[in-house]
Amino acid sequence: MKLWEGRFDKPTAPDADAFNESLSFDKALYRADITASIAHATMLGRCGILSEEESERIVEGLRSILNDIEANALPVEGYEDIHSFVENHLVARIGDTGKKLHTARSRNDQVATDFRLYVKESTLKLKATVKALIESLLDLAKAHFDDIMPGYTHLRKAQPVSVAQFFNAYSEMFLRDLDRLNHCFEEADVMPLGSGALAGTSYPVDRTITAELLGFSRISRCSLDAVSDRDFVAEYLFACSMIMAHLSRLCEDTILYTTEEFGFFEISDAYSTGSSIMPQKKNPDIPELVRGKTGRVYGHLMGLLTTIKGIPLAYNKDLQEDKECLFDAEKQVLRCVGIYSEMLRNVTLKTDVMEEAAGSEFTTATDIADYLAKRGIPFRTAHAVTGKIVRFCIENGRKFTDLSLAEYKTFSDVFEEDILSVVDARNSANSRTVIGGSSASSARETTASVEERLASLCR
Repeated sequence: MKLWEGRFDKPTAPDADAFNESLSFDKALYRADITASIAHATMLGRCGILSEEESERIVEGLRSILNDIEANALPVEGYEDIHSFVENHLVARIGDTGKKLHTARSRNDQVATDFRLYVKESTLKLKATVKALIESLLDLAKAHFDDIMPGYTHLRKAQPVSVAQFFNAYSEMFLRDLDRLNHCFEEADVMPLGSGALAGTSYPVDRTITAELLGFSRISRCSLDAVSDRDFVAEYLFACSMIMAHLSRLCEDTILYTTEEFGFFEISDAYSTGSSIMPQKKNPDIPELVRGKTGRVYGHLMGLLTTIKGIPLAYNKDLQEDKECLFDAEKQVLRCVGIYSEMLRNVTLKTDVMEEAAGSEFTTATDIADYLAKRGIPFRTAHAVTGKIVRFCIENGRKFTDLSLAEYKTFSDVFEEDILSVVDARNSANSRTVIGGSSASSARETTASVEERLASLCR
């Protein structure tokens, strides 16, 4: 039985039923729907809107439905949506008392409440998955404080940095994602139940009882807004999109650094694939696929934003489009972040290759310019002098470390013997001891800070 069919003289057409149905995807809300219904029935009983016996019978019936679904004894099928599925099975089990469950409630505030419960729980799952990824990055950072690699700007070698700093940079990104997820949880943590279809309810309900039973910290303050608000879904999808953006950047670095041209990392065979025609190939399909799925998650965000942009107050059927996008984004992010955590735990870093690369292509040129500036030469002049040294080395096939003090002095009398250690890549990285810098000591401090903030964000 449809929950609304009394007003109609003839049944809806089969194709209209198929077009309208949402059970095929909103069945994911079964636990949230039953949990919210149990709280609603309990509140109705405490407020005297239903008798204590009626409230208890409804709660008992709902719990039996939940148990049967989770025991795979009750297939979730055959109805328009999860709400009609639950209510019809409740009536079948306890009789007409089950029809009283919907007192002082509309499907509009019901689905909004269900979905907020779901998003709250999903946000906690995402947090746990992102936390595990940061822990994988922390493990790599801790293992490589004293190793160096080239840092890049414009995908050109720029300056030597600590390998730990590279992994800490991604930890910083994902910490911001955790902060966003905490905000998502707060945005979803508002209870709409009691808003009715749009105008509230004339029954003497106590919304604080329901909110406490469901673990909501706040109650919505405007029924018109409450039933049509999907900002929390947009916030969730934006958080998912940013997670994927950061993960996609890590994918790109992983793909580049595992090429023969770079040779910095090697992905374990367990997380690689081969070619059907070229026997020598070892392909980074997992990071490539994760990078590709980023666009899919972005699409879900843009789809929802487009859906909600022109909806008049209050509820409209357009809002049924809020769920499939979120369910798929959730699935993709959980899978992508989860597998990347494991892949990183099985990656091999070729520190000798990275260190050699860190000292090539004149990555310590800035150190030479700073050396001169610290000795009184204006920085722009120091920059020009250093550029001439670079050009000399290129023209003569030399490196900074190949030059003698006498050769340095041909460019400036300010140079002394210590310039020969300044141009060493490892010394260059370790000279930057500023908070957040590239030195091993700074990387240790940043890693400790990441651990502290991770613990704080995941309390």
